[in-house]
Amino acid sequence: MGIGTIELFAGAGGLGLGARAAGADVRLVVEFDPIACETLRLNARDHGGRVLEADVCSLGGSELRSLARVRRSEKLLITGGPPCQPFSKAAYWVDPGEEAKYRRARERGETMPRPSAPPVRPDERRSLVQEFFRLIVEADADAFVFENVPSITHPRNRPVLDWLIASAEAAGFATTLVRTNAVDFGVAQRRERVVLLASRLRQPTTPAATHSEDAATGLLPLVTAGEALRTCADAPPEPEEVVVGRWAEHLRTVPPGWNYKAHTAWGGHPNPTFVTETRFWNFLLKLSPDLPSWTIPANPGPWIGPFHWESRRLRTPELGVLQGFPPNYEYAGSRRERVRQIGNAMPPPLAEKMVASVLETLAGRRSRRRRVQRGQLPLPLPASLARTA
Repeated sequence: MGIGTIELFAGAGGLGLGARAAGADVRLVVEFDPIACETLRLNARDHGGRVLEADVCSLGGSELRSLARVRRSEKLLITGGPPCQPFSKAAYWVDPGEEAKYRRARERGETMPRPSAPPVRPDERRSLVQEFFRLIVEADADAFVFENVPSITHPRNRPVLDWLIASAEAAGFATTLVRTNAVDFGVAQRRERVVLLASRLRQPTTPAATHSEDAATGLLPLVTAGEALRTCADAPPEPEEVVVGRWAEHLRTVPPGWNYKAHTAWGGHPNPTFVTETRFWNFLLKLSPDLPSWTIPANPGPWIGPFHWESRRLRTPELGVLQGFPPNYEYAGSRRERVRQIGNAMPPPLAEKMVASVLETLAGRRSRRRRVQRGQLPLPLPASLARTA
């Protein structure tokens, strides 16, 4: 039997799938969203353990251990990715119109100060990082894996990450911060993540990439979107995949691997519709079957890609396999809810390598550590975090 593991903020279950593949014994998955909980239940054969629909803020560490049936004599691993929306680029991007004006001025050779980003938007979900660590301490966990978007390292968000690292080390954890890309671990998608690996026994090592676009490395070649989508070639059509409306014809004539820039003078179009650098990069973005996918967004607009190279929206199983889920994985909810769950998920193959690194540290004897009661974190929150939590 593997290390007793609890997955918090489980979502569609990507971290849990990876943990189980790495050899962890996932006994409890906790998720607040009822639709995501239904997804987890639909795939109980892949996860194992109990699905708990609950708010982590209402739970205590001892309660978690009891619900997961992890005895005090057993080692415990906790994994989780608190909601990333407060740390995503959307939380601090400047007004798109101002950014576009700046870029056009630069193209004309004019001098114009770059527009400054606004202050961090208040978001109560930022405090869930603290709730995540509170449960780690209260549950007396031996190790944890924390994952989030790269933007958590942005200067406006970095204090949250720094607090987590400092608190973990003050509580006796040895930590390793990893900035990684799912495509380097066999996922057919370029998706960057920041992962904090932590163990009380010894410092986890940074997992080595298994895939590369450089043949000289001797690693496996990157997995392309075409390869991944062949695993679900029999997926039935979905009504929402049909693209109609203002830019449907433009999308049809975008070559695979291109975006709206195919319709600009820069892209060589004889009758350009757009000016380059005036739209977001994923506007009318179309996959190439010969390349990995770009990042799958959780909340795409009607003209935000990636689209299939056949000029349609990707079907649910296709989105899933591009994220590294099994082709037969089931997702509950409407089209919007399924896309949200997949887009927010941790790619399971990436999760597997990260969790495996932490599991390797747990082969020794349990370490001694100071007991911490509910509400007593190792380090106080900085004033800046208290204001934005």
